[in-house]
Amino acid sequence: MDYDYIIIGAGSSGCVLANRLTEDGSTSVLLLEAGPRDTNPWIHVPLGYGKLFATPSVNWMYQSAPEPELKDRRVFTPRGKVLGGCSSINGLVHVRGQREDFDEWARLGNRGWSFADVLPYFRRSEDFDGGSDEFHGTGGPLSVSELPDRHELCDAFIASGGSLGIARNDDFNGREQEGIGYYHTSARRGRRASCAVAYLHPVRNRSNLHIRPESHVRRIVFENRRAAGVEFVQSGAVQTARAAREVILSAGSFNSPQLLQLSGVGPAGTLRGLGIPVVQDLPGVGEGLQDHFYVRTVWKCARPITINDALRTPLGKLRSGLRYVLSRRGPLTVSAGYAGAFVRTRPDVPRPDIQLYFINFSTDRMGTGLHPFPGFTVSMSPLRPEARGYVRLQTADPMQPPVIRYHYLGTEGDRRTVVDGLKLVRRLVTSAPLSDYVLAEHAPGREVETDDQWLDYARGVGGTVYHPTSTCRMGSDPLAVVDERLRVRGLAGLRVVDASIMPNVVSGNSNAACVMIAEKAADMIREDARRT
Repeated sequence: MDYDYIIIGAGSSGCVLANRLTEDGSTSVLLLEAGPRDTNPWIHVPLGYGKLFATPSVNWMYQSAPEPELKDRRVFTPRGKVLGGCSSINGLVHVRGQREDFDEWARLGNRGWSFADVLPYFRRSEDFDGGSDEFHGTGGPLSVSELPDRHELCDAFIASGGSLGIARNDDFNGREQEGIGYYHTSARRGRRASCAVAYLHPVRNRSNLHIRPESHVRRIVFENRRAAGVEFVQSGAVQTARAAREVILSAGSFNSPQLLQLSGVGPAGTLRGLGIPVVQDLPGVGEGLQDHFYVRTVWKCARPITINDALRTPLGKLRSGLRYVLSRRGPLTVSAGYAGAFVRTRPDVPRPDIQLYFINFSTDRMGTGLHPFPGFTVSMSPLRPEARGYVRLQTADPMQPPVIRYHYLGTEGDRRTVVDGLKLVRRLVTSAPLSDYVLAEHAPGREVETDDQWLDYARGVGGTVYHPTSTCRMGSDPLAVVDERLRVRGLAGLRVVDASIMPNVVSGNSNAACVMIAEKAADMIREDARRT
């Protein structure tokens, strides 16, 4: 099998690349995905993410190594293993990040990645139902929507933020991110708009695009320090495909560094210790992992108006299901963040350093049943963690998962931000008018008062909010893995295009940035092809 380009991973970035690179009918692309096609019906129902987080047929279901600062707990780490990748199983919240994030990328030596440089790609990617302006686009592949339904609990949450001096913001992707309001979602008319739906489905019949689901890549094949193809397993048989131009790695922040290391690209000493021949000594592969830590607070609601109530009984589930089928409205259309906020924990912080999520249901953890009482959840996530973790091989077997270490709460600054953020959440929820809806604080409970108690609570329940980045980061320093055109350093014919290239995690949900990265990468790949 010979192609111009081979893309490894049909996640958010891989779907974008497959679409854009095959716009030229003379360019052939092979898209390899370890998971199945996106036919599971829960993928397309927004609230279905709660089920998909515990569905191994579409989810890698990773576990981190024991985290020392989290009482040696392993952190459950769901990742999409299906066409669309994480965009097929995530919580649908569409947030780009802060303009300063991208300006910082450029200041680190990555030319062409400032906010002014990347904004056109954000706009090109989207079909925003709020209309086109200097920050938003229409007519793009990805449906981005304002929430069609409002809820009185969310309205109260937003109003309580106002009572604390947090300004109302109806567009976190507009001129300013700071404030409190309703989220935009990657959905339209009650259905998830994954990157598979947006970018792959409309072009899947192109004769120059070959999509191979359930194809697990074992390694990249090199010839004279050039990526010449890939070796993969499908239906138990080992197969090889060759790339005339490039191999593009879009397997995500865990699987991209894992596959590089399995292919001999990474820290030479580690690779030799596992018996892997070294192709390129790049000590930064798998290092620098960043993610947004996430801590929930749960509140019993004084009125039976939550999703817990709507879905508690078989009759309630039937009613909600019928409403969804007939009108695409109701509880099944809810995303992981109904309303939210980007705020500063202290006056001396120059820009928002935490993100809040408000959702009108409650559960012990995602993927388990709803609580048997009316409840809502307010969660907090620091936006720019100081500590960094890693992704490393535990074996040379490509079928085994990598070792993931987040290193959450690894610095005093990170611990302080978490404590300050949780205290802010309590102040907000216990302020009018949201306080009128509170029957009791279910978790952590009013007995938690001191900073040490808040920190202990976070260590016991906190985990990932599913935004891992920076394990193949872009830059010019000794630990950088790719250059500003996303080419792997020291090798030819190989790029990485996904969240792993981010020099630093964006201040918000990561999927929108993954789409932008791939839109920009597609232009760079085509430009470089024209030069050769």
